[in-house]
Amino acid sequence: MSAQQPITQNMVEQTKQHIKELVGEITQLSRTDMPAEEFYAQFLQRIVEAIAAIGGVVWKMGDTGTLALQCQINLRESGLTGVEKEKMAEHSRLLYKALRHPEGLNVSPYSSSEEEGGVNGNPTGCIVILQPLITEVETVGLVEIFQRPEVSGNTLAGYQRFLRQMSELAVEFMRTQQLKSLADRQLLWNRVEEFVKTIHESLDPYQTAYTIANEGRRLIECDRVSVAIRRGSRCRVEAVSGQDLFDKRSNMIRLLNKLATSVVSVEEPLWYTGDTTNLAPQVEKIVDEYVDESHSKAVVVIPLIEPLREEDKEDFKKRMDNKKKPIGALIVEQIENSALQTTLRQRVDLVEKHACVALANSLEHNNLFLMPLWRTIGRWSWVMKARTLPKTILVLILLVSLLVGLFVFPYKFEVESEGRLVPVEKAEIFAPMDGDISTVDVIHGQTVTPGMRLAALRNVDLEAQITKLYGEIVRTQSERSSKTALLRQSNEKMEQSRLAGEIDELNVALQYQAEEMKILREKERNLQVVSQIEGLVVTFDVKEKLENRPVQRGQVLMEVADPKGEWEVELYMPEKRIGLVREAQKALADQFPNGDLRVTFILASQPDQKLTGRIVEIHKTAEVREEMGNTVLVRVAFDKSQVPNPNMGASVTGKIYCGERSIGYVWFYDLIAFIQQKVLFRWF
Repeated sequence: MSAQQPITQNMVEQTKQHIKELVGEITQLSRTDMPAEEFYAQFLQRIVEAIAAIGGVVWKMGDTGTLALQCQINLRESGLTGVEKEKMAEHSRLLYKALRHPEGLNVSPYSSSEEEGGVNGNPTGCIVILQPLITEVETVGLVEIFQRPEVSGNTLAGYQRFLRQMSELAVEFMRTQQLKSLADRQLLWNRVEEFVKTIHESLDPYQTAYTIANEGRRLIECDRVSVAIRRGSRCRVEAVSGQDLFDKRSNMIRLLNKLATSVVSVEEPLWYTGDTTNLAPQVEKIVDEYVDESHSKAVVVIPLIEPLREEDKEDFKKRMDNKKKPIGALIVEQIENSALQTTLRQRVDLVEKHACVALANSLEHNNLFLMPLWRTIGRWSWVMKARTLPKTILVLILLVSLLVGLFVFPYKFEVESEGRLVPVEKAEIFAPMDGDISTVDVIHGQTVTPGMRLAALRNVDLEAQITKLYGEIVRTQSERSSKTALLRQSNEKMEQSRLAGEIDELNVALQYQAEEMKILREKERNLQVVSQIEGLVVTFDVKEKLENRPVQRGQVLMEVADPKGEWEVELYMPEKRIGLVREAQKALADQFPNGDLRVTFILASQPDQKLTGRIVEIHKTAEVREEMGNTVLVRVAFDKSQVPNPNMGASVTGKIYCGERSIGYVWFYDLIAFIQQKVLFRWF
């Protein structure tokens, strides 16, 4: 009987089919956009499997024209790793020889040949099949396959053709990668051109800084870019990418100002990726503080130094002085990733180079003596021409008269706010504990009395605790009964003493369990939601809103109000205006200790009828209300006869009288407050 399994036609067909599948997979791989390292690893694996080779290597052609190992399979089994240094040099020369043969080479085991460049050969016991990877422009690599030595010549020729065809697919993959690289490079240069054009459009330094930050972030492809401008010995952040306005007094901006100032002072770029061991001591501490505040994983701070003019390049003194005067700093941050890729470093250098020129030009232009004044005079010079001069003088007289009138003549000053009409006697019903609303016993408009049940909650966890505790009590009682029985039957004193002690412990345990059950039963009784006052349920669709819904402790379930009693107006005064009301209240109290501020209001349902009231309370705390922001509740009492049939929650617009002020202040007090808060406070 033969030692080898006979080869059948079915096996041959299966092998052919498997090879076709591998060829199809290689074809699909060549059309993907995966990284070159991953492609060559999968490409080589399928080549080795298709021709049943021992192993293989893909060599990559470097920028200096030398071959470097890209990936390998079973290189140790081929015997190449264990050869002598001299034989390895012969193998290396063989690889470079194969690069000059586009059709490929195959070399017998342990063979060598003498050529002009030296001896080259195959130091392994395998047949080496070599196929260069050549595009239209250059040679990009080499495929080396280690095949079994017993392969026949015809089969070896077939393997060579197969490898040549598959290498063409690898070349197609590289060609696609090169085209993609060229397209990406063209896109990058288009973006660089647009960036350079945009940052030079304005000569305003703040607009230029804003453009550098936003366009620079898009070009660098990082998380955040900021630009700081140096004023004297300190740097101040003037632009942050993605933010038209930002709080310059915030802790993060203050730390960023300190960081930029410290880096500019040492005149060395900062590339922080998590390690501060190589940083200057004065920089290290500030970096740690800023990273803790901003949570950035990588921070790059590049000093922006004004480039030398052509006329200063030959002057050594000016060149040295220029190095000591940075004009600002470029700050680049990565929030999620601490790795700084080579492309990111290159783009940071590119942005820094052009940002220096643009920012230096804008600062030089802006620092010209009285530049804002000359710019304004240039725009308004037409008003001083002979034909328009009389009109200009007349307009100025009218404007001055108007301004004098605005700030001299008094007018009543009233602060307006929105509110609602509510009964004085009202109560919000809160959920006593977490749970699910099992039943709602009332509807909108129903009359309720104190102690009446409004809704019932169910708490599954509480039920489980009660059930578990009840089981523990039963178990403890059973154990106590058994111990008592044993005590009665025992005649030994030691045994009786032990049992008596255990029974005492069980009695104590039962006592604690009873107390715990009492607490749980109290919680169970709290699941009943009851009314605290007599009145009407004023919450709309209370059943639809609450039934079978989960609620949390303290959540408002419904509201009960007594419409038969007194009514009041709740005004929701914006927090920015409540100071005016308090000042008026204090001024009134100084003259009339028992006096109350007068309020005029109208109902949305009766806009033609003005009603009057008086302030009885101003809450001490502000609350956030939807669409209103921070507001302070002002309670206003009024005569109920003014509104015979009040509606709960009716919309009210009220005006609180705050004395008399100048006409200009009454008309523009919102604008004046804005200037005081947003302009004067920030700058002075």
